[in-house]
Amino acid sequence: MKRRIIFATGNENKMKEIRMILADLGLDILSMKEAGAETDIVEDGMSFEENAEIKARAVARILTSDIVLADDSGLEIDYLDKAPGIYSARFAGEDTSYDIKNRILLDRLEGVPDEERTARFVCAVAAVFPDGTVSTVRKTIEGRIAHESAGENGFGYDPIFYVPEYGCTTAEMTPEQKNELSHRGKALRAMKEILKEKLERD
Repeated sequence: MKRRIIFATGNENKMKEIRMILADLGLDILSMKEAGAETDIVEDGMSFEENAEIKARAVARILTSDIVLADDSGLEIDYLDKAPGIYSARFAGEDTSYDIKNRILLDRLEGVPDEERTARFVCAVAAVFPDGTVSTVRKTIEGRIAHESAGENGFGYDPIFYVPEYGCTTAEMTPEQKNELSHRGKALRAMKEILKEKLERD
């Protein structure tokens, strides 16, 4: 049976990024939905790493012969004591649109000068292997919160996350540029190295 990687997400935007980055592993990469492993997962960890591992383990319990990956990512804003942090997806209510979430954050930073608007995207990726071992990586991208939303390419908080070296938000970058720089792109590439080693050993 061909080895598969199952990613514990139902987010299609995320699956596009994941497939682009992990394509050269030569394995089938499926979302948990595509693999028929939909399950309710309670993310009650106290860190990005813990939440990623909780998600991966929940799916690995159903699909015991696959490699299961999961990520947990979010936005930390220093001025707001690193909020929304691990609650990024649930900030202002889970069903609230990101247009509204972004607007709330921009309003909270109204009048705050650039040097105090520092922020980062954090991504932890956990892998649970068929033998029960777990590997976790964490990566970040540093930037600051813009004064206004800009860009159509990203999703989530991308339109308000400004990267000074590039002079634009992550929603104004091309998908290739964003994968190169982004917290998830970096974390997936780091995880890819772990997967390669593991696959070579097996």
